[in-house]
Amino acid sequence: MSVTAAAGFRAAGVAAGLKPSGKPDVALVVNDGPRHDAAAVFTSNRCKANPVLWSERTIVDGKLSAVVLNSGGANCYNGPEGFQTTHASAELVAELIGGQAFDVAVCSTGLIGQPLDREILEAGIRAAAEALAADGGSAAAQAIMTTDTVRKESVAAGDGWVVGGMAKGAGMLAPALATMLVVITTDAVADATDLDAALRAATARTFDRLDTDGCMSTNDTVALLSSGASAVRADLDELTAAVTAVCADLAEQLWHDAEGAHHDIKIEVTGAATEADAVEVARAVSRSNLFKAAVFGNDPNWGRVLAAVGTTRATFEPDKIDIAMNGVTVCRAGGTQLGEPSSAVDLTGRDVHVLVDLNAGERTATILTSDLTHDYVHENSAYST
Repeated sequence: MSVTAAAGFRAAGVAAGLKPSGKPDVALVVNDGPRHDAAAVFTSNRCKANPVLWSERTIVDGKLSAVVLNSGGANCYNGPEGFQTTHASAELVAELIGGQAFDVAVCSTGLIGQPLDREILEAGIRAAAEALAADGGSAAAQAIMTTDTVRKESVAAGDGWVVGGMAKGAGMLAPALATMLVVITTDAVADATDLDAALRAATARTFDRLDTDGCMSTNDTVALLSSGASAVRADLDELTAAVTAVCADLAEQLWHDAEGAHHDIKIEVTGAATEADAVEVARAVSRSNLFKAAVFGNDPNWGRVLAAVGTTRATFEPDKIDIAMNGVTVCRAGGTQLGEPSSAVDLTGRDVHVLVDLNAGERTATILTSDLTHDYVHENSAYST
C-alpha cells in the first residue's frame, strides 16, 4: 500500500485528462490525523516551478494535511496564471477535506513551459477526493508517473509504527533531490523538528546521491507527513533509519528505471580524505559522458574514469589512485603499476560497479548513475513532440 501503509492516511489516483494518453494523472494523499506534523525538502534549482514556490511557503509552520499531485504538466515557466492554478488547487483540496489551503502541498510533473488546464485539474481533484481510500496508495503512485515504466513504492516498519512512501522519476535525475516527486508518510508520533532532521539526513545519503544524467529539475519535492495515529512516539534515530530505508529503496527504484539506461552503474569511492571529497569524485565520474558512453559500448575504458577524477578538488596523489571495474583492478597507482588487462572486465550485464580508491584517507561515498544510450537521446530528443 506504500504511501497509505501508515495508519491515518488515505490516497487516490485518477485519470482527469491532463495526459493525452488518458492514463491516471491526478493523485491526492490526505492525512486524517490526529496530528499533522510535516517536513519537506525541494530542488535547489534557482528556477523553481509554481508548486515548489507554493509548497515552500506551506511547510514553514511544519504542518500539512494533504498533498495534491499531478502529472501531465509541470506548471513551470507559464506566468502568473500558473501560480494561480497552484493556489486554486490547494484551495479546492482544503475545501473538499475540510482544512486550510496553506496546509496543502502541491506537486506537478511533466512538460515545462506549457499551461496547466485548471478546469481539467480541478475536475481531477474532485474525482480524487471522492475516490480517497485507505488502500489507495498504489493508485496514487500510478497517477504521478511520467516517463516512468513502473510505479515506485516502499514500506519500512518501526517499533509499533510504519513509514511508507511513493515516488516518481526516470529522467533529469541529478541533485539536489534528483527529478522526483516523493511523498512519505508515517503514523509515528514525531514533531516537525524531528521529521525535518530525519528527512534531511535521509535525502542527503539517498536521493542526493542519485545522478543519472547530471540534469536538475525545477519541480523536485520530497515531503514527509506524520499522522501520529499509532500513538507511539518514535525515537529520532529509529525514525531516521526507517525514513532512510524508504528513501534508499525509492532511490534505487528510480535508478533502475532511468530513461533509456542499459547499465546501472554504481560509482564507489574509497580512501578519500573526507566524505565530501568522495562524493565529489564519484559525481565527477558519474557525469562524464565519455565514461558513460564507453560503458554503453561495454568498453572498460578506465582512462576516462581517471580523467574525471582529475577534474575535482579532492585531496589525492594521481600516482596513488587504484581503479577496479566489476571486481577487476584495471589501474594500479595511477597507471604507474601494471593492472589487470581491460579485456578481463565483463560489462555485458546490467550491473556495473566502479571502485575508485584514492588512497588518501578513510572516507567513502557512492553515487548511482547510468550509461548514455541511443534510447536516452531518442527519448529526450522527442519528449515535447
